[in-house]
Amino acid sequence: MAASSGAPSNLLVTLTSPRSPAAEAYRTLRTNLQFSSLDRSVRLVLVTSAGPGEGKSTTLANLAVASAEAGLRVIAADTDLRRPRLHELFGLPQAPGFSNTVLQDPAAPLPLQDSVVPGLRVLTSGSLPPNPSELLSSQRGARVIAALAEQADLVLLDSPPVGPVADAAVLATRCDGVLLVLSAGKTSRDAAKRARAQLDRVGARILGVVLNNVRLDPSLARYYGTR
Repeated sequence: MAASSGAPSNLLVTLTSPRSPAAEAYRTLRTNLQFSSLDRSVRLVLVTSAGPGEGKSTTLANLAVASAEAGLRVIAADTDLRRPRLHELFGLPQAPGFSNTVLQDPAAPLPLQDSVVPGLRVLTSGSLPPNPSELLSSQRGARVIAALAEQADLVLLDSPPVGPVADAAVLATRCDGVLLVLSAGKTSRDAAKRARAQLDRVGARILGVVLNNVRLDPSLARYYGTR
């Protein structure tokens, strides 16, 4: 089990570089997500990717910070029970967390941890189980996810990528919408299409696509007063 560093990661640019173009991009994503819910409630949002290493966890964490700074009650929940990252990004202990609650007593109080951002709490992954897909698809898992939605204005669920395993497809059926994270120069067109098709097959509502690692125009850095 990974130890906590005790401090948020530098990848949380919304905290470490709040005036940067990257931080502003996350605030724009927050605003776009809010507009997507004008006609239909969006409280449970799944954040996934087409493949590994495309930045979904970092995207989720920064979006969570930006949303909490806008006055929302936010929970960032790590339901990636294979390669969890949220505890590292926020500098928190990995357990107890989601898996421990499901396996022990879904009716017990959720082991939510406060972050350094007011209004933002984190449910880490907990101990990694040998059967993540079965745990996530269980009724006990569904009850934990439903309980999260009762305690926040916005719940962001981190999951494994869509392609390799069924976890994301299972979780997508329990959420109000999905954000699909892709990486410029890394995610192939075919991989993106396959991810979209897999989500469509389970009836997921895709709220939008986040494109990471886009080359920054140097003039933007000067405009935002950064270097």
